[in-house]
Amino acid sequence: MVSREQKRASVLHEKLQLLRSITKSHALSESSIIVDASKYIQELKHKVERLNLDITTTTTPQTNSNSKTSSWPQIEVETLEKGFLVNVYSERSCPGLLVSILQVLEDLGLNVLEARVSCNDTFRLQAFGGEDEEAMINAQVVTEAVFEAIKNWSESKEQG
Repeated sequence: MVSREQKRASVLHEKLQLLRSITKSHALSESSIIVDASKYIQELKHKVERLNLDITTTTTPQTNSNSKTSSWPQIEVETLEKGFLVNVYSERSCPGLLVSILQVLEDLGLNVLEARVSCNDTFRLQAFGGEDEEAMINAQVVTEAVFEAIKNWSESKEQG
């Protein structure tokens, strides 16, 4: 007869093997399988964040009720180990937008360590920002702040 402990061990072993196959782990030890599963979960969380950002950036607000939907800049924020990679792209030139975005990043406590900008016929910004030590900011907060900067920039252009 099989003891309860042996059944429990067998079920646990089966579940670990299932976890190993789901996470595509090549680990053999139980602890390594669990570590790989934890990394896999983190990757999935990042993918969900990126998908949520894609959903957020595909909704384009209107500049006003009489005009067509504007081609608002696309925003993508990627979380890095110690900071963020912020990408903003528009099919048209956006004079003054760079200053608005850099200001909001500074207000969030992000230090722009490196940036590439193109403002000729299109607007493209790729900025790497590092967090201040006290700041605990997630990608969604950065995305919303950049979106708000674009909205404020757009409203100021309409008034001007």
